[in-house]
Amino acid sequence: MSHIEILRAGMLTTCQDAGRAGWAHLAVPPSGAADRPSWRLANQLAGNPTGACALETTLTGCTVRAHRNVTVVVGGAPCAVTVDEHPVSWGQPVNLPAGSVIDAGPAEVGVRSYLAFSGGLHPKASLGSHSTCLLSGLGPAPLTDGDTIPLGPAPAHPPLPTQWPAPWAGVTEEIVLKLHLGPRLDWFAPDTVAELTKGVWTVSEHSNRIGLRLSGPTLSPAEGGRELPSEGIVAGSLQVPPNGQPILFGADHPTTGGYPVLGVVGPAAQAAGAQARPGTRIKFVPLPVPQWST
Repeated sequence: MSHIEILRAGMLTTCQDAGRAGWAHLAVPPSGAADRPSWRLANQLAGNPTGACALETTLTGCTVRAHRNVTVVVGGAPCAVTVDEHPVSWGQPVNLPAGSVIDAGPAEVGVRSYLAFSGGLHPKASLGSHSTCLLSGLGPAPLTDGDTIPLGPAPAHPPLPTQWPAPWAGVTEEIVLKLHLGPRLDWFAPDTVAELTKGVWTVSEHSNRIGLRLSGPTLSPAEGGRELPSEGIVAGSLQVPPNGQPILFGADHPTTGGYPVLGVVGPAAQAAGAQARPGTRIKFVPLPVPQWST
């Protein structure tokens, strides 16, 4: 079967598709692409089904040799792209002849770039997904120099002759995330929402696909001695551990947790968080808890 070869894996390059939803009852995170809109659009431009497996890079990009004629789209975090050392367009379908080398350079803004290959990537699947999960260890291991990955058959639809929207609506030095309050708002002091409204947090260098660790104002539970029984966690949960420094969970998040969740951000905010570099300032806009009439 035709394949690609990883010549330079970069800091952290993984295989990612739509993830493995539906296994949380077995403590398996959903995983999948951290910035789903960017991953989805890269696949669409390459002519793939939106759920196809692609490469997700982290900050430093990667270099790949194709062992068949293939179309490649580099999207997500903008970066310099070359084929056989000649510059080509980022965010646009590029023809890669068999034996040629494509290089996605370091991210110019944001964190994660996506390399979508026509036909998609087909590493060994686990629980119905090709995605690498850093927390559970399921899926292919993070890629290293010399790894090869099978390519699927060429897609029925040709690549789209459409360039990525420009300028990229990515992450700047400060992002604002809408936070749906709950389910454990009652575990925090009455002035916590006011603290959220005026507070600014900074993304820690210890952040990863599991979650963004944030440094800033301390969010303390109303009663520090109480213990919360372990309960389900979803992507986008803002959990507050005993030190009061929140964690915004990402694609490889744990499926349960014993610390209170102050609120949850939606898919668009999760994608923005996935592109937030260490040092990025984070602000939250708390949204009120819905009041249901009876």
